[in-house]
Amino acid sequence: MKYKEFTVTTTAEAEEIVADVFWNHTDAGVAVSSLKDVIDLTENKRVFFDYVDEDITKGDMNVSFVKGYFPVETADKDVLKVVADLENAKKLSCGEIDFGSLEIVGRVVDGEDWIEIWRKHFKVHEFSRVAVCPEWLKYDGKLPEVLIGSNTAFGTGEHETTSMCIELLEKHVKDGDIVIDVGTGSGILGIASAKMGAAKVYMTDIDIKAVEAAEYNVRLNKVGDKCFPLLSNLVEGLDAVCDVVVANITAEILVLLADKISSYVKNGAVLIMSGILNDRVDKVVNAFSALGFNTDEIISRGEWTAVSMRCKK
Repeated sequence: MKYKEFTVTTTAEAEEIVADVFWNHTDAGVAVSSLKDVIDLTENKRVFFDYVDEDITKGDMNVSFVKGYFPVETADKDVLKVVADLENAKKLSCGEIDFGSLEIVGRVVDGEDWIEIWRKHFKVHEFSRVAVCPEWLKYDGKLPEVLIGSNTAFGTGEHETTSMCIELLEKHVKDGDIVIDVGTGSGILGIASAKMGAAKVYMTDIDIKAVEAAEYNVRLNKVGDKCFPLLSNLVEGLDAVCDVVVANITAEILVLLADKISSYVKNGAVLIMSGILNDRVDKVVNAFSALGFNTDEIISRGEWTAVSMRCKK
């Protein structure tokens, strides 16, 4: 079967938003690569792009490429909807988020070829308490597996924000904890929490495609008795007081949700946040400090930062 592949040039800051827009209009697949990924894949002979202009290594390392795949028969109509949604997302950000050029190029590819190429980009990621493993790869290690399906919207353990959140969860999640995963995406962080011993994990997202991906991954990992993906406006409508909140979203949304998030945590609860660009950490920390949270740890990787804070009510 033939597919049309569209590649959007954006930024590390906006890549999740662009990926989500693609997933709203296709079930055929979405892939995200930073410019650093492209260079690494090329230098290590792991084929991902058909060709790479040698001048690319001189570019801005903040550039990201998001690829979406569409059946040829509907692709040209679908991409018009994608472009409109991207322009609307950029408008709604009011300049707070750098979307980059949003240049989009397309080409026709064979379905089997792109699936194999896309899968070669992934590998097993071992952390200290869990291993994140794409469902098509075999894991021979001894850690509990967090299996991620090929329908995953975003979050495979490779992105810095995801890996930092997992590392912080490993430090704080205890047996019997109640966890809220805000903006769950693929569900990786919520499922990892369950594999670490959490008794209940509420996994919220406003995107139905993300919730469907999370539901698939919950079934794949056989944690349906612990993990509950919910289509929700991030933290609204939950009947829970939790021990741990994890939110891998953006600095602006974290600040906007600060009051609501604080209402769902008990005294001593831990708040783990990422999706925060390095220059916006103070804005997030200050918002939660004003609500009685004390900073526990701040870690950075590349242009991204993750923060853990503890509630002192």
